Amino acid sequence: MKFSSSALRRWSRTLHRDLSYFFAGMVLIYALSGIVMNHRDTFNPNYSVSRTELVLAAPLPVKGAFSRADAEALLEREGVEEAYVKHYFPDEQTLKIFLKGGSSFVADLRSGEAVVEHLTRRPVWSALTRLHYNPGSWWTVFADIFGGGLILITLTGLVLVKGPKGLWGRGGVELAAGILIPLLFLLI
Repeated sequence: MKFSSSALRRWSRTLHRDLSYFFAGMVLIYALSGIVMNHRDTFNPNYSVSRTELVLAAPLPVKGAFSRADAEALLEREGVEEAYVKHYFPDEQTLKIFLKGGSSFVADLRSGEAVVEHLTRRPVWSALTRLHYNPGSWWTVFADIFGGGLILITLTGLVLVKGPKGLWGRGGVELAAGILIPLLFLLI
């Protein structure tokens, strides 16, 4: 049986279309989470951080005399609602108290100034980046299937258009440019 180029294009068009629809959600998840992960220095995809600056009313005990009870009393006095986890002194004049949920309280013992950082999980962005980082073996299987699907979408897309706009014309030039640009970034 002879397989013609028009039959190849017809099968490619069907496979390309169906796989593109099936994997469109995954393409969007990886694209959006990839963009966010590229900008982690300006945007934390997992948590929103809010800062509250305080001026402490009473002086704090020095490092050696500061206990858990002192820390809990300080948090209560300053209206910090998160529960105490632990505390330490990064240096002689700085107190850091870790709070439940990842929040923190940092006080400068000299000036009496303090900062409370509250963390709030970003439900959508943290879930998308978690998928991007591969959360488990079940996801690895689906991600591998997705990768194979992208390969098939690419290969079937290469033969869809014929003539001067196809692989042997403008499409081939665009394909070469799309391969060369990442290679140049690797080499530079």
